[in-house]
Amino acid sequence: MQSICVGKKKVTPSKVVCAGRNYAAHVQELNNEMPSSAVIFVKPNSAISDVLLTHAVDSIHYEAELSFLIVNNRLDAVGFGLDLTKREIQTQLKNKGLPWERAKAFDASAVFSEFVSLKEHDVTRLYLRLFINQELVQNGGVDLMLRKPQDLLVEAKSFMTFEDADILMTGTPSGVGQVKAGDIFRGQVICGDLVLIECEWTAQ
Repeated sequence: MQSICVGKKKVTPSKVVCAGRNYAAHVQELNNEMPSSAVIFVKPNSAISDVLLTHAVDSIHYEAELSFLIVNNRLDAVGFGLDLTKREIQTQLKNKGLPWERAKAFDASAVFSEFVSLKEHDVTRLYLRLFINQELVQNGGVDLMLRKPQDLLVEAKSFMTFEDADILMTGTPSGVGQVKAGDIFRGQVICGDLVLIECEWTAQ
C-alpha cells in the first residue's frame, strides 16, 4: 500500500477522491460543458506516488491541485497534488460515454508533496502555484473554485464513505499541459502571503 507524509508521520490513504471541472477557466480550456453538479471520480491507493513519471507510449498531462487529507470527516491537512491524466485516452473515452479510469486511475497518477496541518490556516485563503522549468504555468486557489473544498467533501460524502487519511483533490486551474522527461516541476501551496509547502520533482 502506498503512503503519504503528514509532517513526520506516514499515513496510508485507502483512496483519492477527485473533483473534475472545478475551475471555470479549466473547463473552458478543454472545451467541456460547465457541470451542474460536482464531477467526482476516484483513484485507488495504487495511484499514489511521490515520483513524477512519463509513459513510453501514452502522453501524460499534469493538473496541479490543492489536495486535502480527510480525518474524522473533516479537512485536516493540505498538500500539493498532481492529478496525472492520459489526455488522448480520456478524450476517446469521453467521446464514447465511457468511464475515465484508464485515463485517470493508472499507477502513479496521483503525485503528492508532504501534507501540513490546517489547524492554524484559513482554507478560504489557500492557493497554489506550479512552475515548470522556472516558468509559472498554473496559479489558482479556493477563491476561483466553482465548489469549495468543504462543499465538495459534503457532496462526496452523500454517496461514499471517507476513511481517515483519504485524500480529496479539488480540481485544477487553467494551464494544464504535457509532462516531458527532464522537466523540473516546482509546486507551492500558499495561505495568504505564507508559503506552507514547496516541493519539487524532475519528470522521469
